[in-house]
Amino acid sequence: MQSFDYTITDPQGIHARPAGIFVKEAAKFPCSVKIAKDGKEVDAKKILGVMSLGVKQGMTVTITTDGDQEAEAKEALEAFLKENL
Repeated sequence: MQSFDYTITDPQGIHARPAGIFVKEAAKFPCSVKIAKDGKEVDAKKILGVMSLGVKQGMTVTITTDGDQEAEAKEALEAFLKENL
C-alpha cells in the first residue's frame, strides 16, 4: 500500500472535467485506488464518489493505491494532480 497527500491549487477545486480525467487515469491501473478528504474515503475510479467529496482549492486529499502496479499508479496520479489540479 502506498499513499500521498496533495493540496489542491486549482481555483475551482476538483470539478467535473478534471474529476473525469482523474477517474480515467486511476482506471488505467489494476490496483485499488482510493481518494480521501476529512476522513471520508471513496473509490477514485468512480466519478460520483470523487465529486461527492466536494474538494475545493486549498483542501488536502490523500490518495492511496493498493495492489498490482500500486507504485506506478501512485506516480502517475501524483503527476496528474500536479499538472492539472
